[in-house]
Amino acid sequence: MSKKKRIRAVSLFSGAGGMDLGFRKAGFDIIWANDFNSAACETHAANFDCEIKCGPIEDFNYAKDIPQCDLVFGGPPCQGFSVAGKMDPNDPRSKLVFEFQKVVLIKRPRYFVMENVSALARLGKFSGVRDRLLKEYARAGYHVEFRILDSQYFGTPQRRERMIMIGTTDNVETFPFPCPQKRFITSRSVLEGFDEAGTGNNSGRCDARITFAKKPVLRSSAYAGMLFNGLGRPIDLDRPCQTLPASMGGNKTPFIDTRLLRDPHAEDWMKKVHALALAGQSLSALEVPSFVRRITVSEAAALQGFPKSFKFFGSRCDQYKQIGNSVPPPLAYRIAREVMKRFMA
Repeated sequence: MSKKKRIRAVSLFSGAGGMDLGFRKAGFDIIWANDFNSAACETHAANFDCEIKCGPIEDFNYAKDIPQCDLVFGGPPCQGFSVAGKMDPNDPRSKLVFEFQKVVLIKRPRYFVMENVSALARLGKFSGVRDRLLKEYARAGYHVEFRILDSQYFGTPQRRERMIMIGTTDNVETFPFPCPQKRFITSRSVLEGFDEAGTGNNSGRCDARITFAKKPVLRSSAYAGMLFNGLGRPIDLDRPCQTLPASMGGNKTPFIDTRLLRDPHAEDWMKKVHALALAGQSLSALEVPSFVRRITVSEAAALQGFPKSFKFFGSRCDQYKQIGNSVPPPLAYRIAREVMKRFMA
């Protein structure tokens, strides 16, 4: 029996390692990783065998410090492109997509996979960034294609659109993007196996108060709009949850009805108060019951697609941030699996 070929991969902007989990599961040998956040690096080091170099990527000599590899993957910081930020192409963090490109052009892997927010692929204001990336890659002999993929169609109990850019030096007619699946994974299915918040397998309790918004924004669904304070919204347990932000940890942390989690046939309190608001009734005299609470670090990780065995380090806010900044591991795996097929062909 022939020995399985070793496909060497470099991970950039690794964070806690959400993308790394998917590529490792697909069979890639991750030989070098990097992130600038010390808490994320601690988490990565505890969960992966490869050494992670902590510090800004620009501080490294790409030719000497980064080993030769078959694949480069990563998700450069997206705040400069995100609709949750200022969407500024001149934001210093927006320029890190070009640092990712520099690594690719110097190391010349056979394939690269870059992840970022969907706005980078979708919005006209970022056309200059896209055009510059594509022209430089083409000049270096890379064939490139990008698509917007929604993680809820790729094994993740969360709605999360991401731009995935794949490039290769191979002459290809089709790119190795995964096919979406029709079946959803519900939030309930991954949350119902947890212990009470803050106990057992459910660590990182968030006690930020949940109150009604002074000026609620109502939508047709009880799980949309802005009926409550902050940017944390209720999670519909029978659907994939909304996109989890890196700003979780306070009143931007989503919340759930634990009574409804325990009993699917219980009264839906969210729908009840939503109906009252639609009818024009003031909610100021009502209190949010104790069975409605914000999701924990463990629950957020599960909704992002991390296995329960994965260990996070740093403060509670650090851990929420690492989760919110991660590429969902199931999405990463489905991409990596398709890319691996090209190496094995």
